[in-house]
Amino acid sequence: MTDFQEQQPQPSYPPRPPYDPTTPITTEPGTTIWPSGGHVPPPPVAPPVAVAAAPAPGPRRRAKRGVGLMAAVAIAAAAIGGGTATLVQQLTADTPATASSAVNGTTVSASSKGTVAGVAAAVSPAIVEISASSNAGQSTGSGVIITSDGEIVTNNHVVSGASSVSVRLSDGKTYRAAVVGTDPDKDLALIKLQGASGLRTATLGDSSKVKVGEEVVAIGSPEGLTGTVTSGIVSALDRDVTVAKDDDGGGQDRQQQYDPRQGWPFEFGGQQFNGDTGSSKTTYKAIQTDASLNPGNSGGALINMNGEIIGINSAMYSPSSSSGSTAGSVGLGFAIPIDTVKADLDSLRAGGDN
Repeated sequence: MTDFQEQQPQPSYPPRPPYDPTTPITTEPGTTIWPSGGHVPPPPVAPPVAVAAAPAPGPRRRAKRGVGLMAAVAIAAAAIGGGTATLVQQLTADTPATASSAVNGTTVSASSKGTVAGVAAAVSPAIVEISASSNAGQSTGSGVIITSDGEIVTNNHVVSGASSVSVRLSDGKTYRAAVVGTDPDKDLALIKLQGASGLRTATLGDSSKVKVGEEVVAIGSPEGLTGTVTSGIVSALDRDVTVAKDDDGGGQDRQQQYDPRQGWPFEFGGQQFNGDTGSSKTTYKAIQTDASLNPGNSGGALINMNGEIIGINSAMYSPSSSSGSTAGSVGLGFAIPIDTVKADLDSLRAGGDN
């Protein structure tokens, strides 16, 4: 008996092409397999560049392009987002955190800063109406509160020769006031309310930074109309304005010649306006404005758009009509620069020329 191994049926495979290690084997569409094996030497010439340069099927190329496009969009978005964030940071850094409280006592809100309405709302509580009585009669002017206990800056000619002074606030409250000090050479005076506290105060600005053409707001009590607001621009700087002053008790006599309804007399360029300034006079450098000023605005505030006082209104030109009465404002008003006021405050507090 002969031993033999039973033959098992063998699976049938389709014929395979001759093996060539340099030729890729393609199976499914889009998939390429290179032959490999431990006993097979690497292909003699198969630079990687050739593989990368080999054209890929259409779907794969579209996928690569989509990925590349998305990457580009993501990079662009990141760049734009970063730029926007940087811009926001810069704007935030450049904007003071306390913009709404940039001025002390005359806060102009951030939303209304730079508007006449915003400035008027913020500063009006610090502007008062002054009534000064003397043997010659009564005159009306305006003033600016600079301390919470009632120190008020005004013009010397508003209180000159007065035997009594009363002050009306923007809320209607009335106080008696005493004259602390006067400086006729600068047409300035300081008065103090009696028994006042917790008052809204104005912020004194820097008149050296004022430029021609800047917007300004004037607040005062022309003709006794308390809290009147007008606006305009700075139309000139360093005007030499000459006004009358009182010397040696001559204030009351001069007040007899002065009618508050006619406007305070002053000189400019060698000419007299609104009446005779008399023999006793003083000259100062003034800010000129076309904001409407009328009798009673004297001693009130000229304000920049940040709510800061840049001048004390002191004179206005008002042409005479044929009837002898005086017409209204024609846009020629003058204010004492606030830097002059600040330099004179210590002297006024010490009594000035009183």
